[in-house]
Amino acid sequence: MADQQKAKIKKNTDRRPIGASDIWGSVDFKLKRHHSPHGQVTAVSMMKDEGPFLIEWVAHHIAVGFTDLIVFTNDCSDGTDKMLIRLEQLGLCHHRRNDIPDGLRPQPSALNYAQDDPVVKNSDWVMVFDADEFLSIKYGNGTLDDLLSATKEKGANGVVVTWRIFGSGGIVVWSRAPVTEQYLMAAPPSWNKGWGVKTLFAFDADYWKLGIHRPKIKNRHIKTDFPDSVVWLTGSGNQMEDYFKFRGWRSISRTIGYDWVQLNHYAVKSVESYALRKLRGNVNNKADKYNSDYWSLQDRNEVRDETMLRYKIRRDQIISELLTDPELLCLHLAAVDGAEKRLVQMRQSEVFHHLVSDLSAASKLSITQVVAKPPKARDKEKIATLMSDVEKRRSEAAKELRQTLPKVKQEGTPIANYLDDMIGCSDDISCQWFVNHSLKLPTYSGVFSPNAIQAIKSGKFERSLVRRLPQVIAPGAIVLEIGSAVGFVAGHCVNVRPDVSFIMQENNSILKKMMLTVFRENERIFTQKFVIHNQIILDDQVSKISEMFGNYSANVLLLACAKFANKDILILLDMLSEKPPLQVFLYGRFLEQSYSNISEITKQFLKFGYVEDYGFDPTIARGFRYVEPAADTAKL
Repeated sequence: MADQQKAKIKKNTDRRPIGASDIWGSVDFKLKRHHSPHGQVTAVSMMKDEGPFLIEWVAHHIAVGFTDLIVFTNDCSDGTDKMLIRLEQLGLCHHRRNDIPDGLRPQPSALNYAQDDPVVKNSDWVMVFDADEFLSIKYGNGTLDDLLSATKEKGANGVVVTWRIFGSGGIVVWSRAPVTEQYLMAAPPSWNKGWGVKTLFAFDADYWKLGIHRPKIKNRHIKTDFPDSVVWLTGSGNQMEDYFKFRGWRSISRTIGYDWVQLNHYAVKSVESYALRKLRGNVNNKADKYNSDYWSLQDRNEVRDETMLRYKIRRDQIISELLTDPELLCLHLAAVDGAEKRLVQMRQSEVFHHLVSDLSAASKLSITQVVAKPPKARDKEKIATLMSDVEKRRSEAAKELRQTLPKVKQEGTPIANYLDDMIGCSDDISCQWFVNHSLKLPTYSGVFSPNAIQAIKSGKFERSLVRRLPQVIAPGAIVLEIGSAVGFVAGHCVNVRPDVSFIMQENNSILKKMMLTVFRENERIFTQKFVIHNQIILDDQVSKISEMFGNYSANVLLLACAKFANKDILILLDMLSEKPPLQVFLYGRFLEQSYSNISEITKQFLKFGYVEDYGFDPTIARGFRYVEPAADTAKL
């Protein structure tokens, strides 16, 4: 930070936080506040009627490594405030009343109080949370101690943590099980409608004004050298772009990252939990916020994410220790019992059943159909007038720099086109079909991943692969494709290369049925040059693939199958060495699972006389061409 900013890490080894109230730690308790090498690390939150979930939220963030949790409450009717007061007496939390002035919403009101609160003002690091947000650290041992050490090692003083939206997972009925164990299905990382952020940063109340998503530099410091001292990282540990020091509330494609840390956002939970929240209002007092549109936006269940389970053992230990306090246990059970009694009454009402029906319909909405519009369109001219001269100069300089830098292609990883847990379909698929290259494909969300569905709708499914592959397959080739999925690659190749024959093989019964549906819709008939091999080859795969290759007199091999071990490549190439394939192409599910070991696989091909060729994007496909050994070498 700049020289003007005072040194923040305090030589305070006392268990008592600086700025704590008189009642803090007034009751002796076995479980003690965490002592961090990074000073006072504080989570600021605001709550209303979160009693059933409070103990888990507190236990989790103690396990993560916050030294202090300060929670502002307003208008609680379920004992949330009383639980927090008891936690304060036990020395594990700080409770504050959020008396909301007329015309102000609860969240901004709480942040105004927090700005001047002695605990917050004396904190070295601060992060603002909602009650349905749980920090999930992937870096190191999963604690803030490790994360902040790594942040400092990079010369940074903040981390911009992106939301990961977690859905209901199809759960309807209320449960007392921990939120972070019940809900393990999330939106895909690429889903930009879920890229809101919260910021963990080195705090100094003289320089920063607290905000919901990120703090704001106070106006009197904007034109000083202070902004130059602000270095924040993305959730993957890369440097955050300069603009975010001044404005913004979400990540963009250039700054998104989850490798180090993410913020799990459980906005809906089960249908019945959602119904309870809808009836009791919300912290922002937004009219009709919790309707079916909001549900479809937040109920995303496309990808399983179990990273939060790393905290289970420690979190459960802390919960058990917290509930050894009789008063806290009594308050916790009263909050849970109260919620369950309200649910019994709700289940008898027509309004409840109507809501459940609406939410069930909203859950069927594909991720590609979700519309998330801001309350007002961004007014670029208005934003420009609000920007300071410093911001404008920095924004323009950053843009010019990006334009002058050479376009270095960042190699990513293969993108999955198919779901891990597929859902079978009837012969008549009730979804839209779109033309992709020479074939029509369905937007069936039970098989295709969200990314794939977006590509299908735009006519770009497997675009890079099927543009290049037909151009490089040898003339008159007989191609054996292992792992044909829905048959798109083979179907398109024979459409544009009538001289080529394709033999397709697929182990997954759901994909195989979808393949037949795709060919039927496209009126693609089977011939001697376009064949589906019906044998399942789960056992002794290498021998069976080698046998198929010989039986069909194939001379080109396409490997796109899942669950084919890397070591099997070496065995297969050895078995085919007497009559090696002229070309071998690796892509699809095989490349997804083997990408981390692709350099070793490439070495295996080199041993058997292949060279890598054909110029594919390495995350899309790898092509290998067999080179005949020289005559004198062959005699050796």
